[in-house]
Amino acid sequence: MNEGYSDLLLVGVVALLLGIGLGLIISRVFNKGPTHSRRVSQKMDELQNEHTRYQAQVNEHFMETAHRMRRLNDSYRDMYEHLAQGAVRLSNDEELREMLDPHDLKLGYNRSAPESGFEPPRDYAPKSGPREKGTLAEDFGFERGPKPNQDHSLDRPV
Repeated sequence: MNEGYSDLLLVGVVALLLGIGLGLIISRVFNKGPTHSRRVSQKMDELQNEHTRYQAQVNEHFMETAHRMRRLNDSYRDMYEHLAQGAVRLSNDEELREMLDPHDLKLGYNRSAPESGFEPPRDYAPKSGPREKGTLAEDFGFERGPKPNQDHSLDRPV
């Protein structure tokens, strides 16, 4: 009986050691612990720094683009003034001189009085009078009821 007891004890010790070993292996596989958390934190910091650098590059690009556009506009204005002054000085045509007067630059878009009669497209229909309902009114285009002289014979099925 002593021999059976020692075999049983040996099996119990081996099972205990196997259980502890399997438990450690499983805990390492499923629980990454502080090292995984640290790696994720470092990766997040790297991505945040990369995003910040990218934003700075975008801002720098658009500031440089705005600066170059300003220089281009100034160059265009200088060229226009040069051509207008030359045309006024060298031309005998009075109408051309008035049109190219270098002191009366018309380089921008004038919203109040377009010279060509062209109006940009609208995304709404203008009202023809101050008392008329606009297209954004809730009841625009709906009639309040049948008109008194309306023929309803076409409404009946044939």
